Amino acid sequence: MSTQVSNWDITDYLKTEEDQALYLNACIEEADDNAALIAKALGDIARARGMSQIATDTGLSRKSLYKALSNDGNPSLATILKVMKSLGLELHASATKTRAIELLRSDITQQPGKYP
Repeated sequence: MSTQVSNWDITDYLKTEEDQALYLNACIEEADDNAALIAKALGDIARARGMSQIATDTGLSRKSLYKALSNDGNPSLATILKVMKSLGLELHASATKTRAIELLRSDITQQPGKYP
């Protein structure tokens, strides 16, 4: 008996904006220092939405987008921001939980009367 294998494509599961945002956030959390993973995730989302429309919105060619947002791509921050804007996604920053705890401990140590 032979095993049947079908092609699996993440874009089949990135149907809603919420799914796409959750996917990108998961990739960002897992990326560590692997910027290519984030670029690839943006490429997956762009493919799910339609690369032609993203190219039109960003003013970049489809070819350059496919290249920049591939496993081997190394897009500029400007390209990342253009793609994110086109996708209706925003870039946010927050302190890591570890850093926030360090700052709080430091503040408590330096100002013990400030906290009950």
